[in-house]
Amino acid sequence: MIRILMLSLAGTALASSANAQNAPKPIPRAQYVQTVDNRFNAADTNHDGQVTKAELAALEQHDLENAKAQLNQQLTVSFNRLDTNHDGKLSLQEFLGAAPPVRQTETPDQTIAKLDTNHDGKVSAQEFRAPEIAKFNRVDANHDGIVTPQEIQAARGK
Repeated sequence: MIRILMLSLAGTALASSANAQNAPKPIPRAQYVQTVDNRFNAADTNHDGQVTKAELAALEQHDLENAKAQLNQQLTVSFNRLDTNHDGKLSLQEFLGAAPPVRQTETPDQTIAKLDTNHDGKVSAQEFRAPEIAKFNRVDANHDGIVTPQEIQAARGK
């Protein structure tokens, strides 16, 4: 129990340090230990040098409430940014305005240049199919002509 508690406190300390700085930066050992100690002291509300289940539950509840408050604040800022006419409501137009733009990743010329292996300015069915068949063959680890979910997962891990 103590080991789990300390790992939990240490993980929280790392997360707190990282969030406070808003960018990954080196953390000196002394600063890390201080963060862990501060976290422990926040949990040990009766200052007896021990963290009980009740104290830990109270700290977790406090952290949850803070996380909810931060999320609500972020969502409120986002909502207000989207509510361009400031009427307290989002119209479909305002909502859709937040969608990221959809763009082509390649021009037709780039696609033809990539696929047109015989350089005739056109893409045949065989040229179109070839890169996709090559992908299938790379994933089909046992070369049985069937791609299983396990092979897909293994290919993603590469």
